[in-house]
Amino acid sequence: MAAATSATAVVNGFTSPFLSGGKKSSQSLFVAINNKVGAGAGAGAGISTTRRVVVAAAAAPKKSWIPAVKGGGNFVDPEWLDGSLPGDFGFDPLGLGKDPAFLKWYREAELIHGRWAMLAVVGILVGQAWSGIPWFEAGADPGALAPFSFGTLLGTQLLLMGWVESKRWVDFFDPDSQSVEWATPWSRTAENFSNATGEQGYPGGKFFDPLSLAGTINNGVYVPDTEKLERLKLAEIKHSRLAMLAMLIFYFEAGQGKTPLGALGL
Repeated sequence: MAAATSATAVVNGFTSPFLSGGKKSSQSLFVAINNKVGAGAGAGAGISTTRRVVVAAAAAPKKSWIPAVKGGGNFVDPEWLDGSLPGDFGFDPLGLGKDPAFLKWYREAELIHGRWAMLAVVGILVGQAWSGIPWFEAGADPGALAPFSFGTLLGTQLLLMGWVESKRWVDFFDPDSQSVEWATPWSRTAENFSNATGEQGYPGGKFFDPLSLAGTINNGVYVPDTEKLERLKLAEIKHSRLAMLAMLIFYFEAGQGKTPLGALGL
């Protein structure tokens, strides 16, 4: 009797990305192949061999920072960015964040620059709408309020900003080292200036979160709310990046003698 061979392939849960419109990732593919080989007439035994091959579904790729390009590879989805940072879309084409220490510093710098940019954008728009003076000519306008000379203003700014920035620099490398009595001479206690959340760049507390947007006050003690804080961190970094792009556009417009409101016809 001739040998008989039977093979069965069963595919469960297979979904084509094309048919599904890319909304669902392909499910796991299970293939079971049974080969039964029977030998000659009168043989009292046969040989049964079962082979199973399981192909697990690939993990869904992270969102890409390049439109219409799927995540993957160090250019689009760097391995050193694990998505733990708010607003992480894998953008690091120059590989600046390969070192964890540098990545932490760059995020701190992005936060500080973004917060200054948000203040600057609001100040430029409101200032021009109120006075009608372009932001890049406000200091030289005869009607501008200038109670101090340029030298006095520059010296005061360097002194105050230098003090604050030097404290921030030290606190970055040695967290909570600045929340002591001598560091805040105007306060009898440093409690209000300490890091209530334990996260770098997001101190929270009564002083840095007076409206309790990311926490609550229980019996006079500030208690951070992790869920609210995570949502606000994502919103802040998105607004920060938008503000920095807006400031870059304002600079280009100023080079052409134009103002933001003037470009909008206002």
